[in-house]
Amino acid sequence: MSEEAFRINIADIRQGMRNLTVVGKIRQIGEVQTVTTKFGPARVTAAILEDQTGSIRLNLWRDQIDKVRVGDTLRLENAFVRMFNYQNELNIGKDGRIVVLERL
Repeated sequence: MSEEAFRINIADIRQGMRNLTVVGKIRQIGEVQTVTTKFGPARVTAAILEDQTGSIRLNLWRDQIDKVRVGDTLRLENAFVRMFNYQNELNIGKDGRIVVLERL
């Protein structure tokens, strides 16, 4: 099966989904903050990812932050969805990948 078989539009993303492939463009990246996790201090920020169907918050941790820029078109592989403050958010876990398809 091709990787496109698992690709989902942002408008179709629902809470609890896992193993998603999502393609979209980074419209905004927030301020990087340092938080304390059970693994120690970590950098985190939120980006807005959009496609032709909508937009969603994308949480970026540690090295993920340095991989993306505003305007980049990305393919997120093995992404998962969590709800926070009544809104779905995309996350890329340790088994996921961020692939930059196009950089302006």
